[in-house]
Amino acid sequence: MNKVVSGADEAIRDIQDGMTLMLGGFGLCGLPENCITALVKQGRKELTCISNNAGVDDFGIGLMLKQRQVKKMISSYVGENAEFERQLLSGELEVELLPQGTLATRCMAAGYGMPAIFTPAGVGTEVAEGKETRNFDGKDYLMEMAFDADFAIVKAWKGDTMGNLVYRSTARNFNPVMAMAGKITIAEVEELVQPGELDPDHVHTPGIYVHRIFQGKDYEKRIEQRTVRAKE
Repeated sequence: MNKVVSGADEAIRDIQDGMTLMLGGFGLCGLPENCITALVKQGRKELTCISNNAGVDDFGIGLMLKQRQVKKMISSYVGENAEFERQLLSGELEVELLPQGTLATRCMAAGYGMPAIFTPAGVGTEVAEGKETRNFDGKDYLMEMAFDADFAIVKAWKGDTMGNLVYRSTARNFNPVMAMAGKITIAEVEELVQPGELDPDHVHTPGIYVHRIFQGKDYEKRIEQRTVRAKE
């Protein structure tokens, strides 16, 4: 099966208004930059985006927020984006904040075909509002539903034409669990190779989860918070 597409524009061609997207990355690391750029150009609206964070004002999902393409964000940490804050406080943007482990586990549950998971995280807080609570062995747990995403869009270091993916260092982050979870998974990679060129022991995401893959370009290596020592 040939999973290779020509680029980001072709990869996202059938994303429609109102769909739910998972986007890999953590901070500014491991973001599917090419696909986000294509989504901005495509101009789809009313999207629900599941992502650990919302990028920054001029990078990542922040670019989609500027274009008013996002109806709802489901995230864990959103403190670096002024436009996100403005839209949240003005009521323009729906936001569901989750503990980071809950976000990851709801992705994983979708990939495993599990309808829900139980977690103690969030019990007794605003996170628990409207959610079922069950007691196991004297301890309360929230029932959190698995995500139901139309597309998962991830970024890897290397991939082969069969969709097998290798991530590099901290850029792995949310990408593997999201790659498992989308109805259609799109992977952009820094280097695309032929089958057999990747060591099977080094593959993080098996190709069975990936439906489309392409070699990206012009990746930025940004530092979210640059801290330097004072000159002596």
